[in-house]
Amino acid sequence: MTFEGSGSLSRFNALSEFEAVALLRPLVNIPSWAKTVSDGRPYTSVEDVLRRAEAACENWQPEDITQALSSHPRIGERASGASKEAQLSRGEQATLNISQQAVIDALHDGNLRYEQRFGRVFLIRAKGRSSEEILDNLQRRLNNSPDAEDQETAQQLKEITLLRLKEIFPL
Repeated sequence: MTFEGSGSLSRFNALSEFEAVALLRPLVNIPSWAKTVSDGRPYTSVEDVLRRAEAACENWQPEDITQALSSHPRIGERASGASKEAQLSRGEQATLNISQQAVIDALHDGNLRYEQRFGRVFLIRAKGRSSEEILDNLQRRLNNSPDAEDQETAQQLKEITLLRLKEIFPL
């Protein structure tokens, strides 16, 4: 569901709490974030929604990020299923041109090394990035300390979430 055109914000403001949370929940699998954004209604501008959403990202705890990552496939792998989360992920990774076997193999190997090192899936905002840029980031981040990687993962999750929100409320 998107809210394009005249009255989009008023339609969002008019949703029940259940409907608003259901709309927001697929953007990031952190229920408290969706509730915080929903609870900010009524909004007077899309910018207000985005500010509230961004501020709510700052409250994420490690367990929130772990929960959110459970909905994300490995980079370079196609998300399966019919869920809204899977559809969003497929759309974001669709722009990757991963046709060279060497890049496919390097992403696969890097994903496995990352998971062994950090115990979770490698997360990066894929939209707007080439497969080579993603691979470079993966290689660089393998050298991060656990604390630095926790911060970088949270930042990437925030970027993904806000991009998804902007798709619901085009400016």
